[in-house]
Amino acid sequence: METADITRAIAAATSVAASLDLPANDAVVLHNSNRLALRLTPCDVLARVAPVEHEAARFEVELAQRLAQVGCPTNLLEPRVDPLVYTRDGFTVTLWTYYEPVTPHTPPVDYAKALERLHAGMCKVDVPSPRFTDRIAEAEDVVANPNLSPELADADRAFLSGRLGSLRRAIEDRGAVEQLLHGEPHPGNVLGTKDGPLFIDLETCCRGPVEFDLAHVAEAVCEHYPNVDQGLLDECRQLVLAMVAAWRWELGDRFPNGRRFGEELLRSLREGPPWPTLDTVTRRLDGLEKSPKVT
Repeated sequence: METADITRAIAAATSVAASLDLPANDAVVLHNSNRLALRLTPCDVLARVAPVEHEAARFEVELAQRLAQVGCPTNLLEPRVDPLVYTRDGFTVTLWTYYEPVTPHTPPVDYAKALERLHAGMCKVDVPSPRFTDRIAEAEDVVANPNLSPELADADRAFLSGRLGSLRRAIEDRGAVEQLLHGEPHPGNVLGTKDGPLFIDLETCCRGPVEFDLAHVAEAVCEHYPNVDQGLLDECRQLVLAMVAAWRWELGDRFPNGRRFGEELLRSLREGPPWPTLDTVTRRLDGLEKSPKVT
């Protein structure tokens, strides 16, 4: 969100909290992207705020309740108020339990066990949800429309379009078992809490093979996850690299150093196997930026 929108979003969240007898004299911005994550104090509530046209809030609230009922390791809605989507000044506001992080990094074995528990619980939940191919279509739309990705070079546009289409077909042709997934269970969506790892941001949930989720995590995590189809995982890793590359070129993308990250993702796809994980690409980019420049 832009600065002016952040100010209005904070006002909307604190107003909603106050109307529900949750004292919110201050708000700390925890994350800012297509929606805002705020820690409201002194009530100590996590508020997620998005423009009303961002339609995922109701899906996320309903899904969170269902997953909590089957014991999934996900963040919970704020128990002191009704589990609703509140609307104020053009924003939707949802209220969640705030968890104090206890560790910045989750050990791979704990990460894998938590993800396995999440997938097992999701098998018990039947809710209408998009398919992983819908996520591919979103990336394809960005690549196909120069108005959405004006800085993407023509050669890169053709390359990404071809790779997204061929990977979609290859993965679908495998006919793998599909189930409800988190959609983006990367480390940024995992909290290390006193109760263990918890997965947050359920708006990306979709149906697909578990390897699609595993393609978002580190190799060390995949090594502890049982019964992985390595061939399918390799294709899903390529797909995730291509999708994330497309989003980094989208007009208005707010990812830090997004263009440079998009270029590195394209380079990784062109170099070929072994296919890197997202965290590997991030570390590689960090290393390049910290290296002494040769003049």
